[in-house]
Amino acid sequence: MILKKLIKLILKLFSPYYHARFCGVKMGRKCFIATRYMPTEAYLIEIGDNVAITDGVKMFTHGGARVARSKGYPNFDIFGKISIGDWTYIGSNSLIMPGVSIGKHVLVAAGSVVTHSVPDDVCIAGNPARIIGTTDDYVKNNLKHNYGTKSLSSDKKKNIILSHPEKLICKSFLKNQ
Repeated sequence: MILKKLIKLILKLFSPYYHARFCGVKMGRKCFIATRYMPTEAYLIEIGDNVAITDGVKMFTHGGARVARSKGYPNFDIFGKISIGDWTYIGSNSLIMPGVSIGKHVLVAAGSVVTHSVPDDVCIAGNPARIIGTTDDYVKNNLKHNYGTKSLSSDKKKNIILSHPEKLICKSFLKNQ
């Protein structure tokens, strides 16, 4: 019993969520954090409620100072806060640059490089990230693919998905320009 509790505690300490908190990230309730990449100034990051930050996401609170130091400013250092609003999703391997604020209900597509602040209720993608639509458009365009399996076990989820392959997302081919 004691060994089980100790193992649970050790696993908890190594989770990306607790790593972020330990590094100083200010975080709201019910967040999902899968990345372990935290800057040395993690205390400059504020995350709202119900935010999902997936694997490989990197947030930067400083950068570029070495160049300025080589130009005669030996103590040059610049920093920027990062804030992420409630109910926002940051896709895998996205990069969030210093000084960026991301609004509420924002979907950041995987691999995006977020170099500017982002308003509420939009989907962004690309390098540099650009607004590609609203989150309402995203939901409307994808309702036909909704399986409604969020609270089900993985076995039940698998059975439902495999019994309705017509709902799977299927992308069209790229076209020559």
